[in-house]
Amino acid sequence: METLWAPWRMEYILSTKDEADAACIFCERLPQKEDKKNLILYRGKHLFVIMNKFPYNSGHLMVVPNRHTGDLQSLTDEENLELMRTMQLCVRVLDEVMQPHGYNLGMNMGRVGGAGIEDHLHFHIVPRWNGDTNFMPVIANTKVISEALDKTYDKLKVVFDRFQQGEAR
Repeated sequence: METLWAPWRMEYILSTKDEADAACIFCERLPQKEDKKNLILYRGKHLFVIMNKFPYNSGHLMVVPNRHTGDLQSLTDEENLELMRTMQLCVRVLDEVMQPHGYNLGMNMGRVGGAGIEDHLHFHIVPRWNGDTNFMPVIANTKVISEALDKTYDKLKVVFDRFQQGEAR
């Protein structure tokens, strides 16, 4: 039998997820200037793009409004427009860097809807490849992520920076 080590998952598995007084991880990271450490790839006027520290697949991104809200209907027209344009940008960047065969895009709202962070909206963009689902989740209750977060960050950051500087729009 072979052993697959994924020690970075234990931090998530053991973390307290339902503390009412816990600080919002998105609000904590936003004012910090350590983008690589915090996995922030892009900062817009009303939102930012951050890599999921516990990804479903390599390249799993989240588009997060700067404003702390869990109410989708509270977003302004300007926030909504930037949100959709940034999601399109994320797909362009992922297409260029990772060449996925498809995507899952969406948002979980509220605890019953599956939101791990229910008080701060965030959209998931998960690149998918033919064959990326295999027997591991079923047999071993394990998901294989094929690339380290820092390597994926470095690849994506170069292209996000290029787009942010106005190239290739």
